[in-house]
Amino acid sequence: MTMPIKTFTAAAALALGLSLPAYAESDAFGPLVTPQELSGLQGESAPLILDIRDEEGYGAGHIADAVNAPYPLFRGPADNPGQVPDGDKLTETLRALGVTREQPVVVVHQGSDETDFGAAARVYWTLKSSGVSHLAILNGGVEGWKAEGLDLSNDTVTPEPSDITVQFSDQWLADADEVQAVVEGRDQALLLDARPESFWNGEEMHPAAARPGTLPQSKYFSHSGWFSNGPAIVDADAAHKLAQSEGLDDAQEVVSFCNTGHWAATNWFALSELAGVENVKLYPESMVGWSNAGGEMENVPGPVRNLWNQVKSIF
Repeated sequence: MTMPIKTFTAAAALALGLSLPAYAESDAFGPLVTPQELSGLQGESAPLILDIRDEEGYGAGHIADAVNAPYPLFRGPADNPGQVPDGDKLTETLRALGVTREQPVVVVHQGSDETDFGAAARVYWTLKSSGVSHLAILNGGVEGWKAEGLDLSNDTVTPEPSDITVQFSDQWLADADEVQAVVEGRDQALLLDARPESFWNGEEMHPAAARPGTLPQSKYFSHSGWFSNGPAIVDADAAHKLAQSEGLDDAQEVVSFCNTGHWAATNWFALSELAGVENVKLYPESMVGWSNAGGEMENVPGPVRNLWNQVKSIF
């Protein structure tokens, strides 16, 4: 069964003489919402729920009225998954999903483990950079929803297309040129590797990366450090205390990176949205993009480094 869902706009509500929900008049919505909180947002207070799982997962059961918005819609190609789709592509995607700048959006992932949260954080970052200001992630995802005994639906939801136009902001984005400036000492920033230590020290690498290693002068803080009780991320107070204890709130700027901007999105979200650290940016293409472009790296194992130097000397 297919059910249409209409988007809410402030202009339409005012034209009809309706009062606006509290979240339309303040910044109180998000950045996290619990299953119980989300289940209570109904009727005029209902946000647009984007279920970012694949069609199979969505079809097996989803939150009522949730629109299927598979994660790959917000990602790049297989050889550079962290790449941000261009503005035209994002505009097309968000319009088809019924996303507006007025109606709050809740991003829902599976909630299977700590790594899975990165998908929700990356979509949140993309939406925020696209001009959507009222955003939240369902903490614990679908698994958290089910754990609370809340019902799932099998009705496919067809959104009413919106007319949003994306002008992607670089306020929370660091590109390769900015990273290069930090590596060369022309700019100051903390380069924060969200991967496990084995990736940071060159023992492991992403299949699409040219070689293992990390950015010069980087520090690592694994994305998993923000989780203490299963796949639900810590609250704002705990995130703030952890950021302080790790000295992550002292930098003039923080650039979060990983392999493809997935784990790094969790670090960005925890620091920027929960801990309240200012000037945190995500380097979306991360080490796959950087290594394939021939960028300078540290912690590259000797044999790999020697081979890479030989290849560079030939070309």
